[in-house]
Amino acid sequence: MLMHNPPHPGEIIKELCIEPLGLSVTEAAKALGVSRKTLSSIINGNSGISPEMAVRLSIAFNTSSESWLNQQSQYDLWRAEQHRDELHVKRLSAA
Repeated sequence: MLMHNPPHPGEIIKELCIEPLGLSVTEAAKALGVSRKTLSSIINGNSGISPEMAVRLSIAFNTSSESWLNQQSQYDLWRAEQHRDELHVKRLSAA
């Protein structure tokens, strides 16, 4: 079952991981071993969570990498479903 309008994982990173620790984006990016630009792009919802980033987040915040990928998948699928009617797909059935 799809979650209704799930948040982008970047929103979760910012609100539940970075802010409670009092970290800046620069500090968090350094701890994750990525550029500030990379982390900022994720936090601002412009990039998604890759499998490698999911592993980095799981190490840094003591979470599971699967949870990060699941959040990204739910977000992506919800967005795709919003455009279901725009897809020109012919329904197939057995003869």
